[in-house]
Amino acid sequence: MLRSFLMLAAFFGFTGVALGAFAAHGLKNRLTADYLAIFHTGVTYQLVHALAIFGVAVLAAHLPGRLVVWAGGLFALGIVLFSGSLYLLTLSGIGKLGIITPIGGLCFLAGWLCLGLAAWRLG
Repeated sequence: MLRSFLMLAAFFGFTGVALGAFAAHGLKNRLTADYLAIFHTGVTYQLVHALAIFGVAVLAAHLPGRLVVWAGGLFALGIVLFSGSLYLLTLSGIGKLGIITPIGGLCFLAGWLCLGLAAWRLG
């Protein structure tokens, strides 16, 4: 799992920085201020959770168990659903995509809960 989570963290970190730069330079004159803020929220959550996945990779090497693995998987799914839906919403203008965003947020919450439960079990 170490390699998988490290590769996910690198991928989401790289694409988060690239999307942030794309928004700052390529979209600032094409999107409204509100849509830019929404896009920025997606980038912020992606980058924070890319670091969380990196932390999970390190933890998984020292603290084997399903809860840590679930945390990493839920963080990755949260990025795809939460940040991905915000990117698609801002670029397409399809407001119905916002329905997906809270599901991604729930994935983030569940991932943090799994991480907390794994820590609790340490005793």
